[in-house]
Amino acid sequence: MRVIVDLDVCQAHGDCVVAAPEVFDLGEEDDVVTVLNPEPGEELRAMVERAALDCPVTAIRIEE
Repeated sequence: MRVIVDLDVCQAHGDCVVAAPEVFDLGEEDDVVTVLNPEPGEELRAMVERAALDCPVTAIRIEE
């Protein structure tokens, strides 16, 4: 699986960081979401899917 965040859409709500802190981070100074692990293992799939569902602006995409 590959995780992609559309930074043009992202509004840095941080819900993804709460759902999957091993995969996402939110900059303290610039409020930009960073994908720490763009190809997480299957053990993180449920958290990544939750992050994508929780994103209020649908900025997270999962590719297989």
